[in-house]
Amino acid sequence: MTQQLILDLLPPSPASLDNFVAGDNDEVLDALRNLRPGRAIYLWGPAGAGRSHLLQAVATGGDALYFGREDTAAALKEIATSEALHYRLIAVDDVQHLDDDGQAALFTLYNRWREVAAADNGFALVLAGDRAPLAMPLREDLRTRLGWDLVFRLELLSDDDRAQALRKRAGERGLQLSPEVISWVLTHYARDMGRLSALVDALDRYSLEKHRAITLPLLKDLLASSQPTKESDNS
Repeated sequence: MTQQLILDLLPPSPASLDNFVAGDNDEVLDALRNLRPGRAIYLWGPAGAGRSHLLQAVATGGDALYFGREDTAAALKEIATSEALHYRLIAVDDVQHLDDDGQAALFTLYNRWREVAAADNGFALVLAGDRAPLAMPLREDLRTRLGWDLVFRLELLSDDDRAQALRKRAGERGLQLSPEVISWVLTHYARDMGRLSALVDALDRYSLEKHRAITLPLLKDLLASSQPTKESDNS
C-alpha cells in the first residue's frame, strides 16, 4: 500500500505542542513548553516517535528557525556566524545526516549558543537525531555538545495511546471509527501519528465523496484507490 499517496490526499495539520500525542513523553512536552533562551534540548528516538513534529512545533513565528534535512550546511553556517542573531529559538532536525560542512556549522552554532546563553541575545537550541548523543555518527566534539544540556529519549506510542488518539482525531471531525476499523489500522498501517491523522482526514473526505459510512470495506477501497496503476508503475 502506498502510504505516501494517502498523505497527499490531505495535508497534515500544522505541528503544534497541543496536537502532539504525548503517551509516555509528558516530560518532554513539559520541557519544551518551558524552554527559555540559553537552554538546549536534544531529542532522540526511533522513526515515528515525533521528533520532527516537536521541532516544527516549537520553531514557529518570525523569531524562530527550523533546519530540516533538506536545508544546506551553508544556510546553517550563515546563521551560526552572523553578526547579530535575533532569534529566540533555533531547531536543527535529523542531525545524524549532517555532512562534514553541516557538522562544522552546528559546532559553530553550539559555541555561539554557549557564549550568549546568559546575555540578552541568548537563544534556545532544540535538536533531534535518531540515537543517543554519544552513539551519533558525528565528530567527537559535536557528539559531546549534544549532551551539554537536556537530553530526552522519545518513546513510541502504545497501541492504546494510538487508538485513543485516532478516536480523538475522528471526533474532532465529527466522525466515529468502529473498533474494527481502528484495530485494522493499528495492525496494518503506519505507527506515527502524522500518517495516522492524515489517514483519518482522507477517510473523512473519501466517505463524503462516496456517500458511504466509514467502514473497513470503505477504508480498504480508499487504500486500493490510492495505489499507483500499472501504467504509472511502468512510466
